[in-house]
Amino acid sequence: MIFRGPDGVGKQLFGRGLAAVVNCRDRQGERSCGVCPSCRKYLSGNHPDFTILRPEKGAIKIDRIRELCKSLAYPPYESAMRVVLLEDVHTMRQEAANALLKTLEEPPENNLLILTADSSQEVLSTILSRCQSVPFYPLSLAEAAQVIKLYADELAEGEAEVLARLAEGSPGKALALKHAGLPALLDKVVDLLCDPAGRQPDKVTKVLLLADDMASLKEDLIHFLSLLRLWLRDALFEFYGIEDDSEESRVRVGKAKRPPKDWSSEELFAKLQAIDRAEKELSRNCNRSLVCEVLLFALQNEWVKDPSNIEM
Repeated sequence: MIFRGPDGVGKQLFGRGLAAVVNCRDRQGERSCGVCPSCRKYLSGNHPDFTILRPEKGAIKIDRIRELCKSLAYPPYESAMRVVLLEDVHTMRQEAANALLKTLEEPPENNLLILTADSSQEVLSTILSRCQSVPFYPLSLAEAAQVIKLYADELAEGEAEVLARLAEGSPGKALALKHAGLPALLDKVVDLLCDPAGRQPDKVTKVLLLADDMASLKEDLIHFLSLLRLWLRDALFEFYGIEDDSEESRVRVGKAKRPPKDWSSEELFAKLQAIDRAEKELSRNCNRSLVCEVLLFALQNEWVKDPSNIEM
């Protein structure tokens, strides 16, 4: 089988759960019991008949595939079925895929192969044609928030819902963003932008420090800008009195703090344009710290009416 869906929606977690069910000695309907010797070994990650093959340095290598195919010729150690989980097979190169094709077409007896792949990535047609495809989809905001609460520590009130909204129903992605500290940093930036004493000299220091924190996010900086855009988008909807009854829009980001009432619609649009400008500069590999500094100055009450006039 091949599980295909967005990154972080639980494909690999489901694969592990399915492996536990297959060899559970006291299965409860479609669920594993969780207490039999086989289940305990799965939970501890020490089951002799469960193998996980992950990409190394961004790809599944042909040597690993050859070793796997040889091991499948032997019977399982103690269970009725050996289960192999091959993660992210979209990273598999042509030669590695070719080495796996015969095993996929005629798998040895008592072996179950579960492949996972990101739906946004291409998988070789020779792999797909030999597997039963099982599609995975993003979770609803409520479902994603529930999963996040199970696996995340020290969540602030409403933080799980905000993360679920930003990650678009992908709990795995949301947990990664939580680990990167995006919600906490957003609260600091929102506090800065909503500070009525915006013209005080010490605010320049705060801007530079926050810009440094933003730049340290590296690849996650784009996600942070998306979170900041959501905050401004909600403010714009509220400014015009637009009712948005979608599940996502019922979750407010940035401590649910509203921008200052004296911000006009022109200012809000200018701030959104400043974020667009920052994303374009990042795509051109401009200095990340400088991009963040210019953006934060543009987002303050001393806003830049035309961010395009700013050169990085």
